[in-house]
Amino acid sequence: MQEIRIPVGISSCLLGEEVRFDGGHKRDNYIIRTLGQFFHFVPFCPEVAIGLGTPRQSLRLIKIDGEVRVRGNKDHDLDVTDALRTTGRVQAERHPELCGYILKSKSPSCGMERVTLYEGWTNDRPPEKKGVGQFAEVFMSARPELPCEEEGRLGDPVLRDNFITRVFTLHRWRRMVHEGLSAAALLDFHTRHKLLILAHHPQTYTALGRLLANLRQVDLELLAADYLLTLMRGLKHIATRGKNANVLQHLAGYLRDELDGGDREELARVIDDYREGRVPLIVPITLLRHHFRRHPHPYVAGQVYLEPHPPELMLRNGV
Repeated sequence: MQEIRIPVGISSCLLGEEVRFDGGHKRDNYIIRTLGQFFHFVPFCPEVAIGLGTPRQSLRLIKIDGEVRVRGNKDHDLDVTDALRTTGRVQAERHPELCGYILKSKSPSCGMERVTLYEGWTNDRPPEKKGVGQFAEVFMSARPELPCEEEGRLGDPVLRDNFITRVFTLHRWRRMVHEGLSAAALLDFHTRHKLLILAHHPQTYTALGRLLANLRQVDLELLAADYLLTLMRGLKHIATRGKNANVLQHLAGYLRDELDGGDREELARVIDDYREGRVPLIVPITLLRHHFRRHPHPYVAGQVYLEPHPPELMLRNGV
C-alpha cells in the first residue's frame, strides 16, 4: 500500500452511507476493499447536499418541452434540476485535488449515461435509457480532464483498467506540477508516458509531439493545460489488443540484439498469443520485464507503460 492515497471523489452510497431515497445504500466491496487501498475517497451525495431528506421520494429524469428536468416521481411540482446543476459546478470548483470520480449508475443525479429518461408524464411513450444525471453532466463538463466512471462499468475488466490507468496518470501529473512545472519536467513526463499514450491513441501521441515542438515559444502554463487535456482525452480511448501488441513489438525491438533466436521466437509467439486473445496482457509484459532485467535499457526502464498502476490490483490479468 502506498503511503499517500490518491484523492478520488465518489457517490456516498457506494461507500455504504445510507443516503439513498429509500434510506439504504449501495456499498461496493471492490471499491472499498481493493481500490480503497490506493484511493482516498471523498464522498458526496448531491441529492442530500441540496437539502433532500433521507428517506425521500425518488426522482425522475424527464424531458418537458424539449428540456431535461429532474422532478419528483410522486410530487411532480418538485423540480431539483437547477439545484443539482449548481451543486455540480460548486463541487467541481471545490475539489481541484481530485484525480478521479466514481459515480452511481442509473441515477438521475449521478448517472454518467443510459439513465432512464421519460418523455413527459404520460405513459404512452416508453422511457429510453439515454439520459445523463444532471449533477454528473455539469460536473464532468466543468472538469473535462478528470477520469470519471460508474461503479457498474468498473465490473468490466477493460473499462476498469482504463479508468484506473487514467487516475494514476493524473496523479503522476499532479505530483510533477507540485514539484515544479518546467520545460524539462514536462518533457520528462511525456517521455515516460510515450508508449502508454501510443497504446491508447496513436493520434494523441502525434498531437502531443507537435504540441511540445513549440515548448520554447509559448507560455508554459498554457501549454501544460493544453497538454493535460489532450492527454486525458486520449487516454479515454481503449488500449485494444491490437494497439497493445504494436507497443509490445516496439519494446521487443530494443531486445533484438540481446536475445538469441529461441528467445526472440518465444517473445514473438507470446505477443501474437496476446494479440489473438489466447493470453492476457500480463503474460507478454512479464516476459518483457524478465528480459529487460537481464538486458536493461534506460529508455525502457523509464516507461510507465510497463507498470501504469500497482501490480497488486492485477488489472492486466483480465485484459
